[in-house]
Amino acid sequence: MQKFLDLLGRWVSWLVYLMAGLTVVVVVMRYLFGLGTVFQQELVAYMHGLVFMFGLSYTLRHDAHVRVDLLYSRLDEKNRARINLVGHLIFLIPVACTIGIGSLDYVLDSWKILERSAEVRGIPAVYLLKTVIPVSALLLVMQSLLDLRKYIKEVRGD
Repeated sequence: MQKFLDLLGRWVSWLVYLMAGLTVVVVVMRYLFGLGTVFQQELVAYMHGLVFMFGLSYTLRHDAHVRVDLLYSRLDEKNRARINLVGHLIFLIPVACTIGIGSLDYVLDSWKILERSAEVRGIPAVYLLKTVIPVSALLLVMQSLLDLRKYIKEVRGD
């Protein structure tokens, strides 16, 4: 699972460069040539969503997420592990499960009608983007469970 999350994280990180390049193309086409497509603009938004949603579990895996670090940096490894353990159990896992489970009807409704963009020439697969929500929540919970094993070992002193 760890290798998969690393691969996914590295893959979506490349989307940042594609987003930047496509944004430049959109701007140049619009302001220099008076041309623009909704499809390209929506594609940038889709890539942005993928970077953030799939980047969550990768960021957690590498402990690169934002944390309020008033006391944490002054604690020893065992106490840091305790804080992480409690944070995962009380906050991260319940919130990720709530988002994942809560989004299922939203996603299923989108799949039932094969939801398309509201724009005529937009991306005809909004349902695929919405599917990322519960998948991302699941990946986040899976990474959290892997981290819990590590934190339990640290608290025990193994």
